Amino acid sequence: MSSQPVSSHTANHVEIVEQVLSTPMPGWGPLFGGLIGMLASVGLIIVSAAMGTTAILIPLWILLLLACFISLFGLVAVQPNDSRVLLLFGEYRGTIKSSGFYWVNPFYSKRKVSLRIRNFETGSSTTPEQKNQQGIVTQHKTRSAGRPSKVNDSDGNPIEISAVVVWKVVDTAEALFEVDDYENYVEVQSEAALRNLATRYPYDSTDNEISLRGSTDEICDRLREDIQDRLGKAGVSVLEARISHLAYAQEIAAAMLQRQQASAVVAARTKIVDGAVGMVEMALEHLKRDQIVELDAQQRASLVSNLLVVLCSDRHTQPVVQTGV
Repeated sequence: MSSQPVSSHTANHVEIVEQVLSTPMPGWGPLFGGLIGMLASVGLIIVSAAMGTTAILIPLWILLLLACFISLFGLVAVQPNDSRVLLLFGEYRGTIKSSGFYWVNPFYSKRKVSLRIRNFETGSSTTPEQKNQQGIVTQHKTRSAGRPSKVNDSDGNPIEISAVVVWKVVDTAEALFEVDDYENYVEVQSEAALRNLATRYPYDSTDNEISLRGSTDEICDRLREDIQDRLGKAGVSVLEARISHLAYAQEIAAAMLQRQQASAVVAARTKIVDGAVGMVEMALEHLKRDQIVELDAQQRASLVSNLLVVLCSDRHTQPVVQTGV
């Protein structure tokens, strides 16, 4: 009858101790307490050895010294926009995200995960940091310049496209344990989302259809949403995605430039003709209203033809004066 309350009390006591050890607490108290405990243990060992006291006391002071020394391994300093993921023998126990000086269970392994905002350009490659056998960094981490991805748009035209992605880690547990390398995962999935987006839309459109060149804001919003859908399980939040390079591939760039120039010329000529027709119509109405001259059908046709030639010509006109001879 009495064994159940005792076991329940013991279980509650163990749970409270485990909760205290798993909760970060300010580190200044444990720091000074551990240092004072180590100094006191050394002093007690020396005094006990000098006084020739019971031999069992010296091992106790040694154990106290070791306990104080081990407790110092629980101290951890967290910088702003940084975090520490706490693991106890492979089991996830929580994350410290607030900056400060803390003390946790000294048997926790503490893995650093940055919460800062980061960005990269698709198509770039990263060279990891290299160290020698002594742990000295021989080559720092570097990133090459981004190279545009070559894909076909929805019309089948080969284009070159790249984007800048701004992101940050919001769930450290998912970033570390759901994917193998979350930084590489972000880069690969962003590249795949960009390629998929480029194949769904045309490079340019003339009928108010969404296009890569003409609908920049809509394309960037959809790119950010596509990347976020792919990175949802990696604990990453995509803040912004912007197209940084967009052009036709080199093999068709010249032909597409000629097509754009021809389209621009046609559009300009269309506007010129519309304006010329309006001016001719206004001139004929003005002549008729003010009764300046009476024109028959042939004279009106000749006048219209001459005015259109003058107004639509891309060169300066040279008038011919009829003397009646």
